[in-house]
Amino acid sequence: MTPIRFMTSATGRAVLALSATLALAAGAVHAQDKPVNLKMSSWVPAQHPLNPSLQAWADDIKKASNGTITATLFPSEQLGKAFDHYDMARDGIADFAYINPGYQPGRFPIMAGASLPFLFANGKGGSAAIDEWYRSYAAKEMKDVKFCFAFVHDPGTFHARKKITLPTDIKGMKIRPATSTIGQMVTSLGGTNVQASAPESRDMLERGVADAITFPWGSIGLFGIDKVVSYHMDVPLYVTPFVWAMNQSKYDSMSPAQKKVIDDHCTSEWAEKVATPWADFEFAGRAKIAGQAGHEIYKLTPEQLDAWRKATAPGEAQWAEGVKKVSQDPKAVMDALKASLAKNKSAL
Repeated sequence: MTPIRFMTSATGRAVLALSATLALAAGAVHAQDKPVNLKMSSWVPAQHPLNPSLQAWADDIKKASNGTITATLFPSEQLGKAFDHYDMARDGIADFAYINPGYQPGRFPIMAGASLPFLFANGKGGSAAIDEWYRSYAAKEMKDVKFCFAFVHDPGTFHARKKITLPTDIKGMKIRPATSTIGQMVTSLGGTNVQASAPESRDMLERGVADAITFPWGSIGLFGIDKVVSYHMDVPLYVTPFVWAMNQSKYDSMSPAQKKVIDDHCTSEWAEKVATPWADFEFAGRAKIAGQAGHEIYKLTPEQLDAWRKATAPGEAQWAEGVKKVSQDPKAVMDALKASLAKNKSAL
């Protein structure tokens, strides 16, 4: 057996010295990454299932960045009102912000298409679908921020103080819509929109300022709205699209290695992963409401459902006009969304 010989020549010493230098250099690269703490703003209450998902996302970033990127989550509108979260991300009030684009009618016309009625069958695949679709438009429509990912909740419906079965029932009602697109539908059916963020909605209903709300099932109990409405239409009427966005300057200030960590966590896979616990929570909400006394959950007949589809169809034409104003082809935009929904098994 040939004995192992250690390198003692000048060449050997040079190789060892080079190896040591490279190792030190690699360590220096990590050492040069300055610590970053991200302020993450979420306007839903602390107990909302979205918050643990956002925290888990941030924890994974910390691990992937070798601890150089940490985050502090501020729920319950601590950093600002729900309506203001896009501007908060733009202005650096928050480094990451949870945005409902529908809270600002007309500002994000492309994304508004995702809240048209009768598109989404579920919130899990639906979140991957909307993220994959919107990535083609986000850089232009949300150019003030760094888009991270988009997602949706499980489909919501009408929850009201009186039974709503036909589109004609909306006439004369005061309704808090989830998005501007749903608000346009309400107006077209003869109703009046009452603007209120999710945290403000129970008070509006309790005081009689609103007669009904469009909301997902689980959040009805979470926000206490089940105490002030009794009738619930059992149909996947709509979803609300959301965006998780970053302050661009904060991103630009990071090292290349840190930017890669952020980029690796701003994907369609992460969109679905973050949205899934919330989707499960909302889906389970229907059974919880069904188990409460004084609540009526009712299905629509095929004829009633057909009436709703016909009555809400003009909303797409109205949406299309807004898309044309930003020099986009509405048919191509909607066809792309429907294709993404089909691909992710979330088309209604």
